[in-house]
Amino acid sequence: MFSLNGLLEKVIKRGRLTLVDAKGETHRFGGNAPGPEVAIRFTDPSVPRRILLNPELNAAEAYMDGGLVVDDGSIHDLVRLFFANKREFDLSPSQIFWRGVARGFRRFQQNNVITRARANVKAHYDIGEEIYRLFLDDDMQYSCAYFPTGEETLEEAQTQKKRHIAAKLCLKDGQRLLDIGCGWGGLGLYLAHVADIEVVGVTLSERQLAVARRRAEILGVSDRVRFDLIDYREVREKFERVVSVGMLEHVGAPHLGSYFLNVRDRLQPDGLALIHSISSKAPPGVTGPFLRKHIFPGGYAPSLSEIVAAVERSGLWSLDCEIWRCHYGHTLRHWRDRFAANRDRAAEVMDERFCRMWELYLSMCECVFMQGASNVVQVQLGRERDSAPLTRDYIGPEKDRIAARETEFLERVVASAKQALEE
Repeated sequence: MFSLNGLLEKVIKRGRLTLVDAKGETHRFGGNAPGPEVAIRFTDPSVPRRILLNPELNAAEAYMDGGLVVDDGSIHDLVRLFFANKREFDLSPSQIFWRGVARGFRRFQQNNVITRARANVKAHYDIGEEIYRLFLDDDMQYSCAYFPTGEETLEEAQTQKKRHIAAKLCLKDGQRLLDIGCGWGGLGLYLAHVADIEVVGVTLSERQLAVARRRAEILGVSDRVRFDLIDYREVREKFERVVSVGMLEHVGAPHLGSYFLNVRDRLQPDGLALIHSISSKAPPGVTGPFLRKHIFPGGYAPSLSEIVAAVERSGLWSLDCEIWRCHYGHTLRHWRDRFAANRDRAAEVMDERFCRMWELYLSMCECVFMQGASNVVQVQLGRERDSAPLTRDYIGPEKDRIAARETEFLERVVASAKQALEE
């Protein structure tokens, strides 16, 4: 008969796991190859059976509910141990079964029509700004930062990300830009500073909208930076530039085609778009059960093949494609460290179960970028083949020009975020 101990003996090849069951008996697994070492304890005798039935989801929920306790090491060590042996875990019968079920329901789970998209956004982004302030940078950038050397601070890396995006957008004074999924407004405000352009940012988060609008007021740019509570599918205006950072992950595979058709239809004939999204080196798959249920309902990071196929059907030109590999792993390490440093405050704002859930979220996402198949892709698109320069030589000089325009603005934009969030 299958047992959790039997499963662990079979799959843990790297690292070592020491497990104390609810009866107080100690069991040890692995140790044959180097890897993370961690000791855990079950406080509920039903936990082994539940984990055996659905390891990835039920182990996470057991930690959230206190049925699984980490006695030696950290929850991050346990997640690292899982990823070090993930190939073996994925071949276990229960993992194969639940992955098959998820694939069968994928179109339903990712059917993010407008009403469902609003509910999904509310579930994650409208939980309150204070939680995000505990681990994000001062500008509240909730997406992958850019680490040219890997030694940058989080604030420096997020500025590098915005600068890199601005350069690839080839901004010119007098243009209009659409920011799909504008967050707390930082990117749109930055782009409106480094070029004299008009920005329209759209979001489905009421909390983010209020902060973004207030920041524009504080900076005195409300006359040319507008933020609207509207779905990207409801926008009807035309723009010379479209940017979307961290939004494609909320579209859902069934709607990728319509998303890129909307991007095409929003662009002027000579327009240029930059789409920045989590992706994967692997073929199309499914979102993990923990993230799908507790963190990002309706969320899915499309594979590069799915993105390219949808772009091809839209009639847009793929002008450039850049793959960021470990950058999000570095970003998530900073977020995880900052959340840990502010964990007591997070428990006061939310509760202990939320903190455990968020620890798992940040740790699992860090590991999937550093040990798994995830990456970030930036796709540059145009309605015409010459909407962007023919080589990448322009990016470096453009970034230097933009950096010269950042003087004093970075301090002002950070101050606007702090003021808007405190009001």
